[in-house]
Amino acid sequence: MDIHISPHDGVPIYLQIVNQVKYLVAAGRLAPGEELPAIRVLADRLVVNPNTVARAYRELEVAGVVEKRRTAGTYVSAAGSPLARRERLKILTERIDALLAEARQLGIRTDAVVDLLRQRDEVLQPDPEEA
Repeated sequence: MDIHISPHDGVPIYLQIVNQVKYLVAAGRLAPGEELPAIRVLADRLVVNPNTVARAYRELEVAGVVEKRRTAGTYVSAAGSPLARRERLKILTERIDALLAEARQLGIRTDAVVDLLRQRDEVLQPDPEEA
């Protein structure tokens, strides 16, 4: 599990962990049933207090992203898929907002952005003959 924290981010460290785990689940890089590192292991890796990781894991459990199995560890919840979809849509929404803001700053109309999006989608579609 690849998590990076920044003590100078202004976002509490436990929330950075929560947000990054949610992103990893939403992106499919953490699959349902996959085990998260033990609290102490992740705390050592991130050089943070184990209580910080424990708080992040509790938040993730309350959100339904992970589930604790008594004496067996913390695992990505199989029921997390609706959350994963919500998180993916949230990530895309943030990126679309940034794209639209940048387009406005560049003086490009929304319909031109949509046309460009469609063109790029066609270019990026896999070639059916290669499949």
